[in-house]
Amino acid sequence: MKDKQLPPLRAAHQVQLLQGGVAFFPQLVHDIGHSVHEVRLETYIFHFDPSGERVAEALVQAAQRGVAVYLVMDGVGTPSVPAAWATRFDEAGVQWQIFQPLGRLGLFIPSRWRRLHRKLCVIDGQVAFCGGINVLDDEFDHHDARLPAPRFDFAVRVTGPLVRSVHEVTAQFWWRLQAVRDVKHIDLAASWHDLEQAVRLALQAREDGSSGGATDTQAANGGSRATLLLRDNLRHRSRIERAYRKAIGEAHEEIIIANAYFLPGRKLRQALIHAAQRGVRVRLLLQGRYEYFLQYHAVRVVYGVLLKAGVEIHEYEPSFLHAKVAVIDRRWATVGSSNLDPLSLLLAREANVVVVDERFAQALRARLVQAMEHDGRRVDPASYAHRPWRQRLRDRVAFGLARAMIFLNGKRY
Repeated sequence: MKDKQLPPLRAAHQVQLLQGGVAFFPQLVHDIGHSVHEVRLETYIFHFDPSGERVAEALVQAAQRGVAVYLVMDGVGTPSVPAAWATRFDEAGVQWQIFQPLGRLGLFIPSRWRRLHRKLCVIDGQVAFCGGINVLDDEFDHHDARLPAPRFDFAVRVTGPLVRSVHEVTAQFWWRLQAVRDVKHIDLAASWHDLEQAVRLALQAREDGSSGGATDTQAANGGSRATLLLRDNLRHRSRIERAYRKAIGEAHEEIIIANAYFLPGRKLRQALIHAAQRGVRVRLLLQGRYEYFLQYHAVRVVYGVLLKAGVEIHEYEPSFLHAKVAVIDRRWATVGSSNLDPLSLLLAREANVVVVDERFAQALRARLVQAMEHDGRRVDPASYAHRPWRQRLRDRVAFGLARAMIFLNGKRY
């Protein structure tokens, strides 16, 4: 079933912007440390470096005091868990799974390109996290080599109505993986009611009566309108892209997008081009450092048509850009896990939060503008047009390979 409508924005949210692991991990560990009944965490990468071990330790301690802890990691991002930590998880009662392990044939089977890429956490049904930050130290790459600067990435901590949506999707996904019941017959409303009641009783039993988490003064704002956008291969196949296109189509003044792996399809490219042509200032902050052949070269094929339309392209150079965020007209913003490339938009499970709030949007915008002006290199259209033929060839090969991979999955892009 294809979703036809975007989920409505709902009021009464507090949304806290978290930039990088230096802000994200202490808050996540703090909230897990104050959990009383349940923690659900999904991540693409769970790397057992110092940052990852802090999160792992918080999960273990929560389970040891009787909190129900559910952890799902992706089989590509996290192919295995170190034996010592697997033992600790099991002994403490942490319930954990690796989603779709690759097996012997690995990614040679196209259906295995459908990954769990979203980064979600929900604690006691009271607070949720969503963003692009993996459980991975910002200071190091996947091979434990120190980076010249921390990754550029964001997440949000949210309280309010959408927390229930995060709880429902993570609980349903866990039950599907367990394959012990028909998810169509799960009463999510009753499960939510039971969770609320259990948390209420547990908090009442605490002598200090504290539920933990960020205070109102720590939150970025109060009363924001927000919603959760999902992308999966069932009911929500195009929600995130459609939300981007709708916001871009309604823009009047400014569009700023920061995206790690940027290879937009025809409709999204046209939306950006039309916005620039009607006088909207469109600025893209993209990856400037080489990481993967396809990711680095394929996007450069589409630079030309965007530059010709007046779109500004800035390449982030100090370290790896991993953000998947946008700000439009200084009031609409999104933070999440979804890149604007075929894997994220057509194959992977993704999650973004959309926030409509001027204070939040301005805070995110300020960080993106600073990154473009101080840490980015603006792509010059003339230099791009005269780049060496070898680079042009690599760009075309990468673009062709990307399209072929999508074709093998039976998708159009």
